Amino acid sequence: MLNGRWLLAALFVCGSLNTTLWAQMIVAHRGASYDAPENTVAAFEEAWRQQADGVEGDFYLTTDGQIVCIHDRDTQRTGGRRLKVSDSSLEQLRELEYGAWKDARFAGEPLPTFADVWKAIPAGKLFVVELKVGPEIVMPLKRQLEELNVPLDQVLIICFNSDTVARCKELLPTVRAHWLTSYKKDASSGKWRPSVDQIAQTIRDCGADGLGTQGNRQVVTPEFIAQLKSRGLEEFHVWTIDSPDDARYFQKLGAMGITTNRPALIRESLATETR
Repeated sequence: MLNGRWLLAALFVCGSLNTTLWAQMIVAHRGASYDAPENTVAAFEEAWRQQADGVEGDFYLTTDGQIVCIHDRDTQRTGGRRLKVSDSSLEQLRELEYGAWKDARFAGEPLPTFADVWKAIPAGKLFVVELKVGPEIVMPLKRQLEELNVPLDQVLIICFNSDTVARCKELLPTVRAHWLTSYKKDASSGKWRPSVDQIAQTIRDCGADGLGTQGNRQVVTPEFIAQLKSRGLEEFHVWTIDSPDDARYFQKLGAMGITTNRPALIRESLATETR
């Protein structure tokens, strides 16, 4: 089985992004979160049943230095009671359960730690780690990767905070990292921000290996990607894609990975496209 880094390296040696090959890199967003409660071991295990190539999870740092998997800054939406994650200990956060909000059959799902998520990832599968806080999480992450003996070629770090990405490239230079961005249209000029130049500059400044782009088809066009490549962009992935039509569009643009809440649906739609 080819691992994530071998696959990436093979594409770069070939000198191009092979869209058919990349179409197979289906990443389950917070696990298979359409069918199971997001960011739980149940969702990650469901992702493998749906033939995902990787899973993406969101990670915060607790007051006692634990790295936990949750998307929001507090626990209200998925835990039923509001605790601010960064102001709580792991013990406090685990007083709640994180599955019943999705469906009664998931009642009792605990908040997973980074280690819990890693243990649910099979050999050779991609582990996409979204860091939801600042650079302070990077050293604890480095220690966790070392303690768990995680093969670094299975890991892709992603983050909206460019300072955090820069710290990752400083402390974990061999781990691939993508800077994340969404887009807003300027009310006065009608232009989308950030611009191609702003994106390229941020990637250069933080040392990111690539871009994780919101799947906004008004912005992410063939011309947009061509302009980024002309400015040195080597790789990009796209999120969060649950429409087969959108998935086929970004496949043709050469996305290295497509992040989705519905990995089985997206895999089938792309497989049908290439038959």
